[in-house]
Amino acid sequence: MAKPTPAIAIPKEIQHSYLALQTKPSAQVSYTYVSGSDDIPRRSLIVFLNGLGLTKSFWIPVIASVLQKRKSAGCPPMLAYDRYGQGSTTDADPFDKEKETGEGHDITDVVKDLRQLISQIAYEKLAVVEGDVYNPELIFVCNSIGCAIARVYAETYPRTVAGVLFLDSIMANSDLVAMWPDPDAADFDASSLPEGVTPEFCKETRAVYGKLFHPSVPNQENLIRNNLAQLLPFSDAPQLIGPREGTPLVTVVGHDPDYFAEESLLKLGTPKVMSMHYTNPYWHRYNEGLIEITASHLAKGPVLAKGCGHFIQKDNPDFVADELCEMLSRLR
Repeated sequence: MAKPTPAIAIPKEIQHSYLALQTKPSAQVSYTYVSGSDDIPRRSLIVFLNGLGLTKSFWIPVIASVLQKRKSAGCPPMLAYDRYGQGSTTDADPFDKEKETGEGHDITDVVKDLRQLISQIAYEKLAVVEGDVYNPELIFVCNSIGCAIARVYAETYPRTVAGVLFLDSIMANSDLVAMWPDPDAADFDASSLPEGVTPEFCKETRAVYGKLFHPSVPNQENLIRNNLAQLLPFSDAPQLIGPREGTPLVTVVGHDPDYFAEESLLKLGTPKVMSMHYTNPYWHRYNEGLIEITASHLAKGPVLAKGCGHFIQKDNPDFVADELCEMLSRLR
């Protein structure tokens, strides 16, 4: 199991505040911001993107570690935020009220909101001309469904993203149920199952994953995920277009297979043999595809985060900070 993260002192540079998007003035968005170093030659912004499971508060140890590690080299400004209905952003997406009952917003809506948030932060804090979509250059650090948000953003706004650090990306083209054998399928063959895997294990695991992780399962943000596989049907395409030569850098990090299997057993009751034979290989193949969304000389990974489960920023913030600092050094 991962070692507990030691308590850290929150640097005074880390500031918390709220703002209303100009496109949705009736709701407040909670964000955390760190001003960059004056000696950074290129105008850029690091943006942390949450998954569904953890809020922006779990990026604070990463941000604190980056500030410490980059004390002499300098650091770009950093931004983390909670989406509507998540964490410190208690307001729901106001546009959801205008839709039919039960209908929420999807990843494309989240991307539009993120573009607006970045635009306002850039104008207010970085003196970027209002409406200049190409400034600042963005470096995304993202976990889980935040990785899908980063990809859709980079595809929607090409030449804006200089780097992406993927942390255990959601498998966007999977419903997280079909990866398990289906004992009720007409062509199911129990004799083909790996040693230790039983039809009962398959049926039980499919039921648990379907109840908790299927794209149709509601969430506190009212974020609709049913179209995610249509938005991102491939892990390895399309290739992202960076703002300049030598970009975008892409680092893909996956969870520790043994830690993940143990954690899944303890939290979900998933037999370890199921994680080792299905989830881990399936996810690793997805990550192998992810590194193809940039040129090979700009890609790193898949890297396995030793001692980390799905929430890598929680289990080892220093590791995340190290990977981000390496990317920053390459982006000079």
